[in-house]
Amino acid sequence: MGCSKFVSQKNNKLKKLLTLIFSAFLILPAQAQLFAFLNSKDAPKAELLLTDRGIQIATTAAVNNMYNFNFYEAEKEFKWLKVKYPEHPLGDFMLGLNEWWKIVPDTKQTHFDDQCHYYMDEAIDKADEMLDKNKKNKEAAFFLCAAYAVKGRLYAEREKWVKSAWAGKQSIKYLDISRGEENINPELLFGDGVYNYYSKWIHENYKSMKPLLTFFRKGDKNLGIRQLENVANNAFYSRMEARYFLIQIYAMENNATKSLMMSRQMHALYPNNSFFHRYVARNAFSLGRLDEAEIYAKELLENLENRKHGYGANDGRYGAYILAYVNERYYRNIPQAKFFYQKCINYALENDTRESGYYVASNKALAKIAMSEKDYKAVVEYYGEVMKNTDKKSADYQDSKKALQDLTKMLKAKKGKK
Repeated sequence: MGCSKFVSQKNNKLKKLLTLIFSAFLILPAQAQLFAFLNSKDAPKAELLLTDRGIQIATTAAVNNMYNFNFYEAEKEFKWLKVKYPEHPLGDFMLGLNEWWKIVPDTKQTHFDDQCHYYMDEAIDKADEMLDKNKKNKEAAFFLCAAYAVKGRLYAEREKWVKSAWAGKQSIKYLDISRGEENINPELLFGDGVYNYYSKWIHENYKSMKPLLTFFRKGDKNLGIRQLENVANNAFYSRMEARYFLIQIYAMENNATKSLMMSRQMHALYPNNSFFHRYVARNAFSLGRLDEAEIYAKELLENLENRKHGYGANDGRYGAYILAYVNERYYRNIPQAKFFYQKCINYALENDTRESGYYVASNKALAKIAMSEKDYKAVVEYYGEVMKNTDKKSADYQDSKKALQDLTKMLKAKKGKK
């Protein structure tokens, strides 16, 4: 049992590591090629598309539909592109990316995996042919780097480590080929920015993984943030992807104010995107803006209950915990607090996230409430659940252990008085 748990924790760390590494290679300048050739009968020209204003205007609606989770509308545009230019990887890549964003809200879901891999494989084959014809074709390298990055990250999510590592190696190779060409920056800064931040962050937070990191070039976390901010403010195609990463990076760097500002903007632009919705709720909550957080949390649960596309147990976990906390600490409505804490636990069980902070915090909160209500059996159950799902050295584990020890002493003392 103990050995199994250790192996599981080790796999979780490796999974997180590889997921972050492949996130760093997920460059999106390839979006720039979308509809590049719609007004021309000639074959697509390499490396001349990123700065074309006409292309940027043509791509806006399709890309915005993808980020706003209007996947069917985006798919129609991308399929038309694939039919019009069957030998170019662009259509397949964008269709694969469309499938990837269906996975983003809850990476545990697997029913979009096959289509995502299929389209990325198609894009890789076509980009390989382009590179065979011209070894210096940076456009082809963009597609190869990005497609392998998506595949690598998806394999990491599914704990297919050999396939994941191989895809990552390919992505790095083509990332190196695609560098340069100052005239089309800041689009090209995106890949370097994400890589610079996460390669350093992983080094700081996963000491046991240092041997694996020797295979990758060293990064610069602060430089990575500055590069991503440049992209977020000045790029066209990579702008939203840069913001997607910055929202998470600011939160990890304990800068919830910046994360909130950016997640607010993204939620306003893409109100159907559950990922941005979830983050704006989380950031408002972490900053103590409970009125704002409560509104977002209620919307999360309403969208989930109404079966709105893209919303699932992951969003429910966030929304339920925020509402539980608000009811307990702000309204002093203990019955409602208990209801939502239990709802948070149920959502966590539904998508198998017992190790998550909200699951643990909900059990601790219910244990304390049960203690005040003298429901000692429930206290033992809730704290026991915390201890089963946290590391023995963690504060949550130690707090729960001490609380149970204190409860045992108290009950023995009461029994002795009788």
